[in-house]
Amino acid sequence: MARTRSKNNDAGAEAANATRAGRGGARRSGKSPAVSGELLDHYRLMLLIRRFEERAGQLYGMGLIGGFCHLYIGQEAIVVGLQAAISENDRVITGYRDHGHMLACGMDPKGVMAELTGRAGGYSKGKGGSMHMFSQERNFYGGHGVVGAWVPLGTGLAFAEKYNGTDNIVLTYFGDGAANQGQVYESFNMAELWSLPVVFVVENNQYAMGTSVTRSSAQTELYRRGESFAIRGEQVDGMDVLAVKEAGDRAVKHCRDGNGPILLEMKTYRYRGHSMSDPAKYRSREEVRKVREERDPIDHARNLILKAGLADEDALRDIDREVRDVVAEAATFAQESPEPDPSELHADVLVEARGHG
Repeated sequence: MARTRSKNNDAGAEAANATRAGRGGARRSGKSPAVSGELLDHYRLMLLIRRFEERAGQLYGMGLIGGFCHLYIGQEAIVVGLQAAISENDRVITGYRDHGHMLACGMDPKGVMAELTGRAGGYSKGKGGSMHMFSQERNFYGGHGVVGAWVPLGTGLAFAEKYNGTDNIVLTYFGDGAANQGQVYESFNMAELWSLPVVFVVENNQYAMGTSVTRSSAQTELYRRGESFAIRGEQVDGMDVLAVKEAGDRAVKHCRDGNGPILLEMKTYRYRGHSMSDPAKYRSREEVRKVREERDPIDHARNLILKAGLADEDALRDIDREVRDVVAEAATFAQESPEPDPSELHADVLVEARGHG
């Protein structure tokens, strides 16, 4: 039976929860993640995602990006930490808040930004926009717009890996809103039944489209959603890139060792609205400010770097300048790349398959 939780819980305070693990009940970890030289790489990539999303928001405001645009600002530690835990042959699939995942997979910022502006130089030739980009070269399978509908696809990718006898695993990201969709539980059932190598990642940013988890979910501890399918779950501080990386290492090993799926709930927070058209009036400015000041994942990594002596203030400023230059180049390319030729409307619509009989 689900444990009752107060409906007045502050979602910002929820984002501050430390790493928790377990199946039948949460176990709080008393050990801090180790700081190493790789933290500088994590910092640089998180900063790239942050600056990229800030510029995307600007281009949207200028009318250069049309349609929906969902920014990842505040959630950068999740995808950076998890991507650091997988190998180059592992697969990744996610929903519509996907720009950060693309960059973390190593996709070119110019191609990602050009797709946002609907240009021929984009990853989907300007036809996919913000929500529908793919890169087979980088093992990134989208970018999908229908809430929760990509979770069965991620499960299918894992089925293919097991069927083909590979050692690859699949990261299947989805949000706290998608966690209430029926197809997610069908996927859980089949993944455990067939012992598929899939890491289900719930990016719990507290609000889905605009309704808090405490108002929309009877069981608010989302890492426990797999219990009835015998899927192990773990709750992680998604604002700490090192905690995410450690949890990712454990989850990847679990899957690669043939133990079937695992569910990670990343407790995080988005600073902007659900999309660029969302004024986010369902939460207070004070709540957002508190998380920004006390729990920002980039500031947290920065403080750890300085404390450990991995870099000084000047070196971190140099990284910021380098990242800003990369993003500026991407924005310029996205505006100068030509629009798709009209003939592209008829391309990539139908794939003809040959029979075997």
